[in-house]
Amino acid sequence: MTAIPDNDNNNDGPMIFIIIGKAYEQDGDEEGVDIHVMLRAPDDDTAVREALNALAEEGFLEADLDQIGTLTDIPNDEPHASAYQGALTGEVAIIKFG
Repeated sequence: MTAIPDNDNNNDGPMIFIIIGKAYEQDGDEEGVDIHVMLRAPDDDTAVREALNALAEEGFLEADLDQIGTLTDIPNDEPHASAYQGALTGEVAIIKFG
């Protein structure tokens, strides 16, 4: 089933979102881990909900999501290129930094 975007943009392909933020694995952890989450979703609310669910499944207790956007071009550099390909197939890709 292909999701149809619920906005006015004419988008020929699937909407691939990137969400940038910080996730925390332990209670009281002040530093956290910088993350990028890439996934396919019909709208930004669904993207945020699915990203938070995926982070919880990976053992993160909390997350501060700072930015969300859609990718208009296929990334060339790793690990984003692989994450983009995974998102096209329905995976939620979590990229951790640091």
